[in-house]
Amino acid sequence: MKALQFDELRKLRKPVADVNVEHREHFTKVEYLALLVTEKIGTMGFFFLLTGWTVVWLGWNTIGPVEFRFDPYPAFVLWLFLSNFIQLVFLPIIMVGQNLQGRHAEARAQNDFNVNIKAEREIEAILLHLENQDELLEKILRHLDPKNS
Repeated sequence: MKALQFDELRKLRKPVADVNVEHREHFTKVEYLALLVTEKIGTMGFFFLLTGWTVVWLGWNTIGPVEFRFDPYPAFVLWLFLSNFIQLVFLPIIMVGQNLQGRHAEARAQNDFNVNIKAEREIEAILLHLENQDELLEKILRHLDPKNS
């Protein structure tokens, strides 16, 4: 009976897949681009770049020499147009990248669950093996010393 349980548990063993590799293998070139944009734009460096660009732009067009101002105060029409254009272009790309990251997180969570199930089965097999060894040791002790049984 114990051998049957061991055989059943042995059949359930399978190698653990690397979901990171599997996830990356299914990307299209556009999805790679979306993920790259999401990872680069979602940094403090990009935030500081945009903040610096805005301060320089608005500062130049407010206090710079009048003859060199290209987007005059108070309208800043060109700055508003470019800022909105950047937002309109990057927003959908970032959303696609976040969806890809979400799918990857779900795949990793499912893989973690599968690893936990596998570990539970292996622990069960080890416990069955230890119980079987205990029974065998008791039989050996009874055989060696029949007085104590």
